[in-house]
Amino acid sequence: RCLLKMVKGNIIVPEDILSFCCNGLQGSTSPRRAREPGEREEAPGAMASPSAARNPTEVQMSQLVLPCHTNHRGELSTGQLLKWIDTAACLSAERHAGCPCVTASMDDIYFEHTISVGQVVNIKAKVNRAFNSSMEVGIQVSYEDLCSGKHCSICKAYATFVAQGPLGSKVRLKPLTPQTEEEKIEYSIAAERRRMRLVHKDTLKDLLTSSPQETELETRDGSGAVPAERTRVESVELVLPPHANHQGNTFGGQIMAWMENVATIAASRLCHAHPTLRAIEMFHFRGPSQVGDRLVLKAIVNNAFKNSMEVGVSAEAYGQEMSVSRRHINSAFMTFVVLDQEGHPRTLPMVAPEPGDGERRYREASARKKIRLDRKYVVSCKQTEVPLSVPWDQSNKVYLSYNNVSALKMLVAKANWVLAREKEKVRMYTLEEDKFLSFRIEMCVCIPASRAFSLLSNLRRRHEWDSHYVSAELVQKVDDDDMIYHVVSQKLRNENKLQDFVILASRRKPCSKGDPYVVAFRSVTLPTHPARAEFTRGETLCSGFCIWPESEEMSKVAYYNQAMPGYLTYVTTNVAGLSSDICSTFEACEKFLLKNKEDLISRLQD
Repeated sequence: RCLLKMVKGNIIVPEDILSFCCNGLQGSTSPRRAREPGEREEAPGAMASPSAARNPTEVQMSQLVLPCHTNHRGELSTGQLLKWIDTAACLSAERHAGCPCVTASMDDIYFEHTISVGQVVNIKAKVNRAFNSSMEVGIQVSYEDLCSGKHCSICKAYATFVAQGPLGSKVRLKPLTPQTEEEKIEYSIAAERRRMRLVHKDTLKDLLTSSPQETELETRDGSGAVPAERTRVESVELVLPPHANHQGNTFGGQIMAWMENVATIAASRLCHAHPTLRAIEMFHFRGPSQVGDRLVLKAIVNNAFKNSMEVGVSAEAYGQEMSVSRRHINSAFMTFVVLDQEGHPRTLPMVAPEPGDGERRYREASARKKIRLDRKYVVSCKQTEVPLSVPWDQSNKVYLSYNNVSALKMLVAKANWVLAREKEKVRMYTLEEDKFLSFRIEMCVCIPASRAFSLLSNLRRRHEWDSHYVSAELVQKVDDDDMIYHVVSQKLRNENKLQDFVILASRRKPCSKGDPYVVAFRSVTLPTHPARAEFTRGETLCSGFCIWPESEEMSKVAYYNQAMPGYLTYVTTNVAGLSSDICSTFEACEKFLLKNKEDLISRLQD
């Protein structure tokens, strides 16, 4: 009705239409309509919210699913959903950058439910963090049933966008300042997700190199296997102006939609049924395509597992002249299932790969499945759902490190810390939530932050200031930032054996100005160090140090520990003694830092 009134009044402009389509956009000059008699205000929890409380980069999009958006089952096409996701995310990125932006990559997307015709898709996108010329945009997708009022989450995605200036030059982005607790958590963890993206390819190579036995061809009866070549699909698309953004480049979401289309055809040729897309693995756009390009899309089933299959799909671009070599635009891996009438996954036929590249893709698909499950298990779970001691191996080392650091950063960003005790320079805070009681102890020390970071990240020296530590042995150096230690500590009350831990220590230097140095600890399981009779095996969920530079010679050192549920009984009966013990230990830590700072100065002078 608003739009019709504006048309009748001949005052409609493009910005007005955009503000109606994406109600996250602010600053529109379109007139506001007074509420008519009997009309209800928007219900709490609806997507629209007061602009004063909204993140300035937040964009909200609501789309009614029409028959033209759906497949043969009357469900929203995943390709159409990907286009809407990319559009909303791009608008959010451009809000922050103030200039055109292009999609650089998209993290794993897991689709939890399908959406039917007549339902509403609600998409919310906002910039989590801006780096030099790229930024991470977080996207939340849900659906709304207008008849029942039911709301349900569909997926959560993270996209990376790059800001572009004239002639495609990179633009340096202004920093983003998070305001709410949720925004601070996303801002802090965005640096870890960025690090994980950069090493994504290396993870697959490491698994294939170090554990080839885990990715060998299946040996079960393959007499009924379908040759992979039968599933091959090739299709060409001409990029027209409606397929391009306001810069003339093909929409990233449009490319993803075309890729999903050919991948679905390949999957259908294996199972002779209509498959459902369940997940898209992390992928990167390697280059742009423009209006007038021809996009060649290829897909083939790489491997079929019991209830799911992986389809590999690629996109290449070329101009009018066939003599010019094709440009590789993108490659992606999509996981499909075939559902029966009750919604349960059906058993799929095996795939017979072709010799050479086909067998390589087959093995890589098996490796990706393991990595994908590890990533979903460790990264996507809530902190309370991840087991204390996750088995460590080559396939999940990146994701355990991510979980280790992000858990500590989430704890640091929490609000509602309560000052429990203050003794001279040492302050102790507590935070109670659900089943956990967390501690934060902080002080300022006259030492450069980088030096304190180096000293506190070495667990082999912890016994020099922490009386609870007996010894710490370096078991494995994973890389320069991650080490695994076997730690022996003092006996617990009413115990006659020493306690031991297998701990992953992850270190991170600041990603940008204002970030702390981070040293995070969590328990892991190693087959070389099982629980032994002479020790009581202990576990730590989340602990570590954050060190902020206050000046060149002064640092704020904070230690965090999320206490286990079994530890709470001891805490409630010994609060006074516990706080005194913690403060004394931290005072010893200060002396250790100052002593080693002076030793370093003496050695430099000598």
